[in-house]
This record gives sequence, C-alpha cells and structure tokens, in this order.
Amino acid sequence: MTKNTAQTTAKNLAHLSVLISGASVAGPALALNLARLGARVTVVEKAAGLRGGGFAVDFRGHVHRTVLTAMGIWDEIHARQTHMGRQTVVDADGSPRVDLPAELMSGDVEIFRGDLAQIMYERTRNDVEYVFGDSIASVAQDPQGVDVTFDKGAPRRFDLVVGADGLHSNTRRLVFGDESRYLRFFDHYVAGFDVPNHLGLDRTGRLYSEPGRAFVIGNYDGDPDRAGALLVFRSEELSYDRRDLAAVKRIVMDRFAGMGWEGPALLKALDETDDLYFDAIAQIHVDRLVEGRVALLGDAGYGATMGGMGTGVAIVGAYVLAGELALAGGDFRTAFAEYESRIRDFAKGCQKISGNAGPFFAPPTERRIRSRDRMYRVLASRPLARFFKRMTEKAATDIRLREYPALSRA
Repeated sequence: MTKNTAQTTAKNLAHLSVLISGASVAGPALALNLARLGARVTVVEKAAGLRGGGFAVDFRGHVHRTVLTAMGIWDEIHARQTHMGRQTVVDADGSPRVDLPAELMSGDVEIFRGDLAQIMYERTRNDVEYVFGDSIASVAQDPQGVDVTFDKGAPRRFDLVVGADGLHSNTRRLVFGDESRYLRFFDHYVAGFDVPNHLGLDRTGRLYSEPGRAFVIGNYDGDPDRAGALLVFRSEELSYDRRDLAAVKRIVMDRFAGMGWEGPALLKALDETDDLYFDAIAQIHVDRLVEGRVALLGDAGYGATMGGMGTGVAIVGAYVLAGELALAGGDFRTAFAEYESRIRDFAKGCQKISGNAGPFFAPPTERRIRSRDRMYRVLASRPLARFFKRMTEKAATDIRLREYPALSRA
C-alpha cells in the first residue's frame, strides 16, 4: 500500500456508524472530529435541546491549544471567551483578604460550557444527526455491531457506541455496571445558580468562606444585571433524588442557613430559581474504558466534578479517539486499545489535582481558612504566580499527542 493510499484509507470512515450518547462537550467534540473523517455520526441527548450557559471552563497549555487548533475552533473560543479578571477572597464584611490573578483561576482562555457546546454543534449540525429528548434504554453487542433501543425512538443498529454522557453516565451503567462501583465521593457538594448582580461585579468574583462551607459570586460576561453563584459545603454522603428540585433546595438552604456576608441574599435567590445545578464533588474511576464496541469518553470515563480540567481532558480524549479510529481505518479493536492506553494516565493525572477542590473553597476550620489565604497571598506575587501557573499546566500537558494526519488535513 502506498503512503497516499494509506492516508486516504485512514481518513475515510464513511463505512463507520457511531452513536454518541451526550451533547454537552465530549459528545459534540467527538462528533466534530469523526464527521470530518467521513463517519456517520448520531448524537442522542436526553435534554430537549442543547444546554446553554453553565459554568465557565478553561483551557491551558500547549496540548489544549494544539487540539483546539486542529479542530478549527481555537479562534472562535478566543472570540467568545469570558475575559474573566481577578477573583478576590473577602471577609464577612466584604473587605478583600487576597486577590487571585485571572491566570490562576481561568487558564489561558475561558468560555462558558454552553457557548463551547454551541460552537461545536453549529459546526456539525449539517453533518451529524442530533436526536434531542431521548436516551439509550438498552445496548446489545454481537461480533458485527451494536443493537440499541431508546426510551422513545425506534431501535437502531450501529457499528460503535460511545458514552459521553457525564459523571452519572447512563451508557456506563448499562454496559459497565452500576455507578456505585466507580464513583468516589470527596466529602463535599457543590451547587450553582444565577443571582442578581447587585454587587455590581464586572468580570470579577468574590469568594467568602466559613468553616466547611463557602460561596463564590462572580460575573463572567459583563452583564450588569446577572451574576452566578457557586456554593460548596462539606458533608457526609447524602441520599437524595437529583430530579426533586424542592428537596435539593432544602438541602442547600439548610446547609447555608446563617451564612454571613451575602448569604441571606443568596438563599433568597436560591428560593426563587428554577434552574439549579447540584452534585457531589466526586470522581469516576473505571477499571477499563472500553467494552467490546462501546467506549467511554470524558466525564463518563474519567470525570471529576470540578478542579480536574475535565473539559480539557474530554476535548483531548475526543481528538485521540477519533484520531486512532482514523489511523486504524475504523478497526475499533486497535483504535480503542490505543485510545485507552494513551488517555488513561493523562486523565488520571488531571484527576489528581481535583481532589482538593472542596477543601480549597471550604476549609474545615478557621485556622485552615487563614492558612489557605496566606498561601495564596504568597502565590499571587508575580514570580510565584508564574511558577504556580506552570504547575497547574503540568497535568494539562502531560501527554504526547500522536500525529493524526487525517485530522490535521481535514
């Protein structure tokens, strides 16, 4: 086989049909890469449409930039970035204790998760089939393919299935086993919702901590009327129905009752909101990322609720998975094995830095709060800030990307 023929074969995945579960970030990222290679891609998403808004996510280091550039979306991400500035740790009266420079908290470039998903969706909507408002009900593999049934749609058959459906992945549960086998709880919970911007913040944030609980109020987009609240609290593992909004609100209200500074205003906004994010600070640790013709991608396979650069890992994972399928000419056994071997250690390295997210926001004692503030006051100095930035980039760049000619030319 000549070199040109090999490259043509690597790029042509038109014979391959792939079902991706999840349309947040990992799913559209894989869809974008596979569609550029000619694969027939279907994305199924349980939500009624593409989810907007969400938390801001950041990218840092040359690996993230290389992948986003190869995907053709680096410039657009920059055009829609948050331009988030400093975030300030404050006392109970709102006076500043320490400033955290933007590059420490927001990486090289930061964008709302919903905006990132929208960028990738717009680039794939004409070449990828998106099915909203539905979910996988069952998966049955045989040597030639995968039979999939859906909660609403008619049964279909695909060559491959990829679970990119988040920390609480339905695909992982159906194929790999119950979530309890893989989820590690890190003694904290996090909540997020919109609040009125009565502090007049403009692309800045304020962090206030009391022992075992904390909140951040931040304005990421310059909207003079709207801000976002992030609440973190230490807790034993709770039993609750994530779909019961009233019950979840009660949990958060009980934990933040009597909180100082802007606590009462946040609880008022919480009581009025109908769009609340709430989850455990946790990680997913699976013993394998592939099972036959099914693979896990992003948070479904190596997720961390916060602090583990999960979006960057998902983007890199999607690029590697598509690239390996291209190099293998669609041979999923070879491609899946390479994907798993190349992404596993990288993902684990990024997960390691997420274990301190809860204690960073909500140290358990006043002494620990003061110690955190002293440490970050030192790290915020210019020489150490550059050093700390390099340290935070270490995990994000700890992978040697393989050359994927078909993707770089697509």
